[in-house]
Amino acid sequence: MVRLPFLSSTRAVPEALKVPRHIAIIMDGNGRWARKRLMPRVAGHAKGVDSLRDVIRSCLDRGVEYLTVFAFSSENWRRPKDEVSFLMQLFVKSLKAEIDRIHRNEIRLRVVGDLAPFDDALVSLIRDGEALTAGNSRMNLTICANYGGRWDIMQAVGKMIAASGDAGRTFSEEDLAPHLALSFSPEPDLFIRTGGEQRISNFMLWQLAYSELYFTDKLWPEFGEAALGEAIASYQGRERRFGRTSEQLVSDKPDTASDHA
Repeated sequence: MVRLPFLSSTRAVPEALKVPRHIAIIMDGNGRWARKRLMPRVAGHAKGVDSLRDVIRSCLDRGVEYLTVFAFSSENWRRPKDEVSFLMQLFVKSLKAEIDRIHRNEIRLRVVGDLAPFDDALVSLIRDGEALTAGNSRMNLTICANYGGRWDIMQAVGKMIAASGDAGRTFSEEDLAPHLALSFSPEPDLFIRTGGEQRISNFMLWQLAYSELYFTDKLWPEFGEAALGEAIASYQGRERRFGRTSEQLVSDKPDTASDHA
C-alpha cells in the first residue's frame, strides 16, 4: 500500500497545533483596491506582491512550515486579455526580483498547476527557481498558478490509474493522495480568503476538507502581518474536532496535575 506522507483528516486525526503548520490563502481584492483609488486594476496586482512579501516574512517569524497561495486560477483566463498579459509579466518580474530573497531565507519554492499554457521563458524561470531552492527546509512556499481543485483531482485520478496498470480495480484515498499536485504538503490547518467573498472558488477542494476557514473584508493589498495575526488568533480560538465530540476532546487531554503528583 502507498502510504500518505501526512495524515489525512478523513482517515485519521491530525495533531491540532497552536500555530498552523500549513496556511492556504486566496489573495483576493487587488482590482477593487485599485479602483477605490482611481487606479487601473493592474496596479492592485502589483501592490499585492508587497502584501505577499509581508505575509511570507510573518509566516517565517511565526514558524509556519507551509504557505500556499492562489496566484492565478484556471478560470482567470476569462479575464480581459490585457489583465492576463500583465499578470504573466508580473509573475516573471516578481520571480526575478524575489527568488534570491526567497533562497536567502531558506524557503523552498514550488509552483503548482498546469503550466502548459505558459510561455517557455516563464516555465524556465519557474523551474530554475524550484531547482535553486530545492534544498531549503525553513519553510515551503507554494504558488498555485493555472491551478484548479477539480483539475488537480482529475489529473491525480489519471496518474493513479496509469500507475496501477489496472483500471478495473478498486482504489482508495491512499492510492489517490500521492498523485495530487500538493501531495508534498499536509492539509491546510487554516484557509484565508481576503476581499470579502466567502467561497473556496475551486481552490484545493480535496485538501480543505477539515481546514478552518477564515474570511475577511480586507482587500489583499491591505493584508499584512497584523491581519495575519488576527486570522491566526481566530484559528487558535476554534475547537478542531475532526468528527469527534467536544467531550472526547476534553477526555483526550493529558492530566497535567498528575504529572506533578
